[in-house]
Amino acid sequence: MRQEELADADCGIAQALGVMGDWWTFLIVRDIAGGTTRFDALARGLGVSRRALTERLGALVEHGVLLRRPYSQHPPRHDYVLTPKGEGLLPVLIALQDWGSRHVMGDGSLDAIGTAPEAHRVHALEGHVVPGMAGEDWTVLYCFPGAFAPGSGGHPPGWGDIPGAIGCTLESLTYAEREPAFRALGARIRGVSTQRPDQLQAFAEHARLPFPLLSDQDVRLAAALRLPTFRVAGTDRLKRLTLLLDPAGTVRAVQFPITDPAGSVDAMLTEMRLRTRGRAGRKVGGDE
Repeated sequence: MRQEELADADCGIAQALGVMGDWWTFLIVRDIAGGTTRFDALARGLGVSRRALTERLGALVEHGVLLRRPYSQHPPRHDYVLTPKGEGLLPVLIALQDWGSRHVMGDGSLDAIGTAPEAHRVHALEGHVVPGMAGEDWTVLYCFPGAFAPGSGGHPPGWGDIPGAIGCTLESLTYAEREPAFRALGARIRGVSTQRPDQLQAFAEHARLPFPLLSDQDVRLAAALRLPTFRVAGTDRLKRLTLLLDPAGTVRAVQFPITDPAGSVDAMLTEMRLRTRGRAGRKVGGDE
């Protein structure tokens, strides 16, 4: 009997599993969300047989989760990209990742600091291109759990009891103080959280931040980079980490875990100074 025939017609979980099929299918969606969109690259990264990959990609296209986008006519080749229906799976991937990190690889405790497997995964981002972050300058992208302006609802209940959750305001204010130094080194600062845009705007205005805060409310960035998260009061929150991106949007340095929010800002400023000095040294050497 086919899996679709076993599905309970009134159960959303069963119907979803009828589309997703097995664990390979979840991993395929995970990798496509992370930017691996071509057949050969998916096969290499997953270690799945070409036949099995063909079957699962075909089923995901048939169900409207993926779209084939041609990039070569001779021979015919396609990129596989998520449709809006497919993007609706991103919070599911984040929930699975959080559950696996906390309850399978961890001891079940709730924290905003991070575990050893999460640290390994985040530091492996070095060399990875972050979508939409290319520009003329370097970028310091700091991810934080949540910061709130007075009167905007405040922190969720029990926030102060979660290790690592406190310190977002201090971190942001420290980046604001150091912003001229970063700018002088050719680096721009961006903060990112899963909070709503209006909450982030209210906090940025209250704290008089000289840089924008970006909302990852739809967890697209978290899913694309497999960033560590934790869930509290029904909302997925980013664990505290910082990425240093070169002008091409490529990750060149990672801070994670972060236990000293203010100290991490000065450490990143030192990292930026070292990289600026290194570029200058190579230029002089080349002129010789």
